[in-house]
This record gives sequence, C-alpha cells and structure tokens, in this order.
Amino acid sequence: MTAPPVPAATGPTAAVHRVFVVRELGIALALLLLVAVTFATNTRFLSGQNVKDLLLGSTILAILAVGQAIVIITRNVDLSVGSILGLAAFATGAMLQSAPGLPIPVAILAGMALGAACGAVNGGLIAAARVPALVVTLGTLYVFRGIDYTWATGRQINAADMPHGFLRMGNASVLGIPVLALFAVVVLVAAGLFLRSYRSGRELYAIGSDPDAARLYGIPVGRRVFWAFVTSGALAGLAGVLHAARFGTIDANAGLGQELNVVAAVVVGGVAIFGGSGSVYGAALGAVLLTTIGSALPVLGINPFWQRAAVGVLILAAIGLDRSLAVRMARRLRGGGDRGR
Repeated sequence: MTAPPVPAATGPTAAVHRVFVVRELGIALALLLLVAVTFATNTRFLSGQNVKDLLLGSTILAILAVGQAIVIITRNVDLSVGSILGLAAFATGAMLQSAPGLPIPVAILAGMALGAACGAVNGGLIAAARVPALVVTLGTLYVFRGIDYTWATGRQINAADMPHGFLRMGNASVLGIPVLALFAVVVLVAAGLFLRSYRSGRELYAIGSDPDAARLYGIPVGRRVFWAFVTSGALAGLAGVLHAARFGTIDANAGLGQELNVVAAVVVGGVAIFGGSGSVYGAALGAVLLTTIGSALPVLGINPFWQRAAVGVLILAAIGLDRSLAVRMARRLRGGGDRGR
C-alpha cells in the first residue's frame, strides 16, 4: 500500500517553521556580533590566515552536525559519531600509508563506506530491535573506539607517511576558500535540498513529531530511521577522511569527545532535541558559532572556562526555547480544534 503524500506545512506548523527560520537568522546575527566585537578588540582576528583557520576549524564539526541533525530530527541521537570519525581517519591513514598511489576519491569513498557500515549497525539495532538510540549509540561509541584502539595498538600515522596530494587537499584553497570548506558546503546544500524538497526527507520531520502517528499514516518509520543513521555514519566517515587530510598525524584518539560538541552545535543551531523541527542550515551555523566562540574568547582575554559555560548557557536556552515553542504549538492546535467544533 502506498502512503499518501505528506502535506505541506500550513497554519500553526508554518508559523513555527517561520520561528525557526528567525532563530537561524538570530544565530547568524549573534555570530556577526561576536566577530565584530572581537575584530574591534584585535583587527588581526579577520586576517586572511585566521579566517581560513576558522573555516577549517568549523568544517569537520559542520559536516558532523549535518548528519546529527538528520538523526535528531527523527527524535533520535547518535553519540557514536566521534568514534566513527576516529575509526575512519585511522583507516584512511593506514590505507594510504600502505597504498600511496591510491586515488584520493577512492580513499574518500572508502572512508564514507566504513562510516556508513557503522551507521548501519546503529540503525539496524534501533530500527529493527527498537532499542533506544541513546543506549545503542552510547554502546557503539565504545565499541567503535575499542576497534580503533585495537587496530592502532599504540601506533601513530605521521604526515611523512601520507601522500603529498592527499595532505595538500587538507590545506588547499580555491578562490581563497579552503577545499575542505567546499566539501561542507556541498554536504550542507545536498542535505538541505533533500529534507526540503523530497518526500522521504519531509517524512523525517513527521517521524520526529509523532512516530506512532507517522506509522499510522503509512510512513516506513523503521526504514527511514535506519537510513538516517546510515547517512550520519557516512558523513562521520567523510569527516574522518577530512580530519586525516587536514592534520596528517593520526592516532586512535582522533575525534575523542567530539560527539558532545556535535550535539551542542545542532541544539544551539535550532534543531529541537525532541525531534520534528529545525534544519541542517541552523546546525551548520551552530557549528560555526561554537568554533568562533572557541577562537574569539582567548582574543578577548576571557578565561577558557567561560567558553564551556557560554556553550552550556546556549544549549539550555535553546532547549528552553524549543520547549516553549512546543507548548505554544500544542495550545494553538487545541485552540484551533475547539474553534472547529
């Protein structure tokens, strides 16, 4: 039986969508304000090299945030992305070390395939066995990291052992824009187009809003959630490849603790932790904002402790706003229902 088309957002839903667009604009304004204040304190903050470093610093986090946003929109979470990044980074380094002539596109696809396989493990356990995503991905976080440690056995892959063409990709620029940042732009545009223009992408929002109602509506919830985790894993694998290209020196600790930064970027970027709303553009903006905070506070002479405190305040404010919007939305729908009687 074919499921009916997912209706476009109208009425209160469209209003809430507009609120999230305004939130994304608010994040962009906060980013511009932070940059302006820091630039006024130290004009070298916007030097060509520093801007390039900011773009490079936010690229990997933004790619991870796009994949995480897709998962969180379905009312799930993927805590294993840091471990998948580390595993893909070390696998890419080991592969290029043993086969220096391997074409770079093949290395990228191999890293993404490894990440997708890890995501399939997560998605299979969550969708088929219906085990909570928090429990599954917390477990696979340690499993994937354990595989990485076992494989590495204390080894470190140095930049001297990597092909020069691959390392050059990590620092090259096109018209002043780092190549790695262009990867993030392509991923962001593709994911945004998928979520907005394709039925299977819009169905992810329906799943996050109410999984039971989505099943009754005929949406294949398990299959959609499975592919959301596969996508998150593939993007984490891509981030691992780019990590290897940027830093050159790789060990089993690559990406350690990154999952918390990713979730923070997504939540700060306006993706509701309860699922069903938000966008990958906001998640990417959140990644850029967190990266800029990390670079700006030392320039402003602020203790690094306050960086973590500022991120914590942003997360709490974002969750509070999400909850407020959800309550307001429920009241508006009840009001509309009462008027319809």
